[in-house]
Amino acid sequence: MGYYNSFNSSIPASFGKLTKLVRLDMANCSLIGSIPPELGNLGQLDTLFLMLNGIQGPIPPQLGNLVCLRSLDLSYNNLSGVIPNTFVYLQKIELMSLMNNHIEGTIPDLVEDLPNLEVLYLWKNKLTGSIPENLGQNMNLTLLDLSSNLLNGTIPQNLCAGQKLQWLILLENQLTGTIPESLGTCQSLQKLRLGANSLNGSIPQGLLGLPNIAMVEIQDNQVKGPIPSEIVDAPLLSYLDFSKNKLSGRIPESIGNLPSIMSFFIADNDFSGPMPPQICDMPSLIKLDLGRNNFSGNIPTEIANCKKLGLLDVSHNSLTGEIPLEIESIPDLYFLNLAHNQLSGPIPSQFANLQTLSVFDFSYNNLSGPIPLFDSYNVSVFEGNPLLCGALLSRTCPNTEPTLRHHSKQQNDPILRAWLVGALFAAASIVLLVGMCCFFCKYRLHIFKYFHRESIKRPWKLTAFQRLDFSADEVLNCLDGDNIIGRGGAGTVYKGVMPSGEIVAVKRLAGEGKGASHDHGFSAEIQTLGKIRHRNIVRLLGCCSNHETNLLVYEYMPNGSLGELLHGKDRSINLDWDTRYNIAVQAAHGLCYLHHDCSPLIVHRDVKSNNILLDSTFHAHVADFGLAKLFQDSGKSESMSSIAGSYGYIAPEYAYTLKVNEKSDIYSFGVVLMELLTGKRPILQAEFGDGVDIVQWVRRKIRTKDGVLDLLDPRMGGVGASLQEVMLVLRVALLCSSDLPVDRPTMRDVVQMLTDVKPIKRKGSSLENSRELGIIAGMIKDDDLNLLCV
Repeated sequence: MGYYNSFNSSIPASFGKLTKLVRLDMANCSLIGSIPPELGNLGQLDTLFLMLNGIQGPIPPQLGNLVCLRSLDLSYNNLSGVIPNTFVYLQKIELMSLMNNHIEGTIPDLVEDLPNLEVLYLWKNKLTGSIPENLGQNMNLTLLDLSSNLLNGTIPQNLCAGQKLQWLILLENQLTGTIPESLGTCQSLQKLRLGANSLNGSIPQGLLGLPNIAMVEIQDNQVKGPIPSEIVDAPLLSYLDFSKNKLSGRIPESIGNLPSIMSFFIADNDFSGPMPPQICDMPSLIKLDLGRNNFSGNIPTEIANCKKLGLLDVSHNSLTGEIPLEIESIPDLYFLNLAHNQLSGPIPSQFANLQTLSVFDFSYNNLSGPIPLFDSYNVSVFEGNPLLCGALLSRTCPNTEPTLRHHSKQQNDPILRAWLVGALFAAASIVLLVGMCCFFCKYRLHIFKYFHRESIKRPWKLTAFQRLDFSADEVLNCLDGDNIIGRGGAGTVYKGVMPSGEIVAVKRLAGEGKGASHDHGFSAEIQTLGKIRHRNIVRLLGCCSNHETNLLVYEYMPNGSLGELLHGKDRSINLDWDTRYNIAVQAAHGLCYLHHDCSPLIVHRDVKSNNILLDSTFHAHVADFGLAKLFQDSGKSESMSSIAGSYGYIAPEYAYTLKVNEKSDIYSFGVVLMELLTGKRPILQAEFGDGVDIVQWVRRKIRTKDGVLDLLDPRMGGVGASLQEVMLVLRVALLCSSDLPVDRPTMRDVVQMLTDVKPIKRKGSSLENSRELGIIAGMIKDDDLNLLCV
């Protein structure tokens, strides 16, 4: 009953008469009111899903009568009161999810006596007291999340007694004591999150060498001692956060043997010794934070081996020596903090060439020499270095003063004459250029008409890619100003009505007057594009050309582009959620075909909402595929920018590689998904802030309370019944727009993820369903998402 319905009412008490009911799923139904006690009469009920609603009041004790119940999910509501003691009778329960409510009291000891319980989600409530001591001892507990409560006491020793525990998430509580030694032998453990408590003791032996461990967080505690040496035996470990503790000792030199680590955070501890050069032998490392420790010695030049590094923070240490020039060779570096050390020498001037570097801090060192010519910076990032110089610091650098005053008058005269001649020449050039512009502006219409007439006079050839009921002359008749329906970097688009009544779109490509039809590479590419047939790709019907002009004839899309519907002046058509979802899936299918099933494979190079066209039934069709490459390869277009793509959609790596591939398309598609969800343009939105694009804005919003709901386009209508779907599509958008190309999925993966959005409630067992729902519902909280959000 859920997901696609919005009742805006309470659950009828009469449902209690459906005594043979096995499954009741009313998730995302905009339900209000309280849970009727009469549901306790459903003695054969196997599954009860009421999550993602507005249900209030306590959990009825009568639900304890549901002795056949296996899956119970009441998460994301406004439930209050306590967990009923009658739940002790739910002996078949496998999944219990009460997360994100206002439930108070303690976790009852009865959960220890539920032998089939595998998944227990109670995070983000107001629970107090301690975790039941024997929880996990007599069950195959798999996923346990009790985070963001007010729990105290110690962590029980037997949570992994069944050797099935995969997730243990207890962060943001008031837990004390040590991390249980038993976790060091929990072979099934994948994710351990204990941050923001008051834990002490040391890291258990064996924990960091577990075969399946992928994430370990113990940040913001009082844990002491060294990093255990067995950390090198963790093949899947990708995220480690030990920051804000009392850990000490040196980083093991064997740390470089970790093949999967992406984030390594050990800031705010008492580590000492040098930075081991082997630290950058970790091939997957993206974020490295060693700040606020006692590291000494030089920054190793081997830092250049960190080819994927995006964040480097070694601030507030005792590092000496010069800043390694090798940092300049790290292609993806966007954050560099070297502040509060004892570094000396100059700031390498090559750092100004780091196109991705957007945040840096060199303050409070012993640096000297001129400040490199960074595009933008604040004076505070250089303060505390009295030997640095430059105009920004109001300190003139030695030997950089103008030399004219040091020469004699005789020496100055030739120099002055040279300056004067150069200035006069520049002024004359400007006058000539302005005159030419004025002439062109005044007579541009006559010039255009002349060349237009001359090009039309030349013989035309129509190359058809299917049977056509019109001729080249009939195509040319469409080239009238009144028929223009669009303009872009690739050219002008005309609507054409043929004598047979067929409507086509004619794109007159930019770059006339260069012998276009004689470019054999162009002709070969057009032949390839003309053979493409896919239900979600705009069909290229034919190509008209003469010596000077190329016209591409496409099937006509009556509802224009997605960009026009989302951002155009005419807002009479509001796309509801189902329509937007279908557009996303269909466009993904089209791009997937180009990337994986064409021969040869095609990179679109300019994926954007304006290149997703909609037919009469609002089905999506990808347009202008391959055109950007045609222009770049031929070098014939003077109207198109040499940049591959459109601003706001260009993947960040293009800034320093100037290359595009299928991962560039996937980033752009992620931006389109964000447009669909938010209704915002990708750039130049006042609410984004200066220099902020839609990707950065979305990442910021999801970190704030209610941010996800705030960013959704209100024109979609109420999405209460589809909130889960929206969250899933948002996750796909974030994956596609990952900063690193290697982290982006393929288009096949994107298609699979998007098509899985709708049927998720209909597939699999109720337990697996609810597990997935729990993960999705909690993903905005989960730092797995934060790994994507720089």
